[in-house]
Amino acid sequence: MTFSTRLLHSTMALAVLAAAAPAHAGAMEDLVAAAQKEGELTVIALPHDWCGYGNVIEGFKAKYGLKVNELNVDAASADELEAIRANKDNKGPQAPDVIDVGLAFGPQAQKEGLLQPYKVQSWDEIPADVKDADGNWYAGYYGVMSFGVNKDLVKNTPADWSDLTKPEYANAVALTGDPRASNQAILAVMSAGVSKGAAPGTDSGEKGLEVMAELNKAGNFVPVTGKSGTIAQGQTPIVVAWDYNLLAWRDSLNGNPPMDIVIPASASLAGVYVQGISAFAPHPAAAKLWMEYLYSDEGQTGWLKGYCHPARFNAMSAAGKIPAEVMAKLPPAEGYARAVFPTVEQQEANKAAVTGGWDKVVGANVQ
Repeated sequence: MTFSTRLLHSTMALAVLAAAAPAHAGAMEDLVAAAQKEGELTVIALPHDWCGYGNVIEGFKAKYGLKVNELNVDAASADELEAIRANKDNKGPQAPDVIDVGLAFGPQAQKEGLLQPYKVQSWDEIPADVKDADGNWYAGYYGVMSFGVNKDLVKNTPADWSDLTKPEYANAVALTGDPRASNQAILAVMSAGVSKGAAPGTDSGEKGLEVMAELNKAGNFVPVTGKSGTIAQGQTPIVVAWDYNLLAWRDSLNGNPPMDIVIPASASLAGVYVQGISAFAPHPAAAKLWMEYLYSDEGQTGWLKGYCHPARFNAMSAAGKIPAEVMAKLPPAEGYARAVFPTVEQQEANKAAVTGGWDKVVGANVQ
């Protein structure tokens, strides 16, 4: 049954449609007032050095005067969905109002009834192939899977996945989380599979697991969650992560140690993250206002300053809305020009292959 057909048969659906419709000037004033009456917003899994979220959160607080509760900054996408499930009846600060998850997790959350629809004012500038038509989830930004390399410890920077099995990279290569739950780690495995010629989907998951098993057998895989600190300490000299994370870590380390950041030669894989509002949000007005802020020119520029390519990048660029100094800090465009963007279906198939096969094929327990 289509969304429009359901509207004809349910008066409750009329309220859903109203909630999903893009807000306009008068509605925005009412939304701000309602959010300020709620007084707070609860977010989850937003490290301050991820996409510039530290400054984005501060900008939202300063603009609207709301308190922002920040839950588990290290949570994986699967953990975010579990936080909604576990707190359906909890109206306290442990219940997330909004989530930021990998593309494959948006449809999953929608199918489980964990999200509510809402369309921001700039809805039409979000590409149609990375948003739910009814507004349950929509793309926020994307990055490209890359290698971050501690140059104090790694003499020869690897150019591709095939290099990582060399003896010189013993005890050096790490992911950014548990591939059974972390979207970033799951798509790192997809990148490995694509480097072997696999098509995104089940094939990339299976081939990627083979690559990871080879790295583990060679003694090159380090089962530790890679972060800026583990790179600096030498615990994980090479970390496979989104370029925007690595660039932010490089900035924070300020040359100590120096870092190389490389997009694998055979696998420029883009990963889209999507936003959604919990169907059980304790602060629904604040959640909608947060979405409006993220998809405003200010919010999108905030993400871009954190090295993420926001969903409205093309529209804002065409309108001359992106500051020149921000554009100047972005990496060379070549790696993005050849990037492969897996579809929702391809990501779901890859995710099933990786999460279902990691224990049997690789067997490493990432901590």
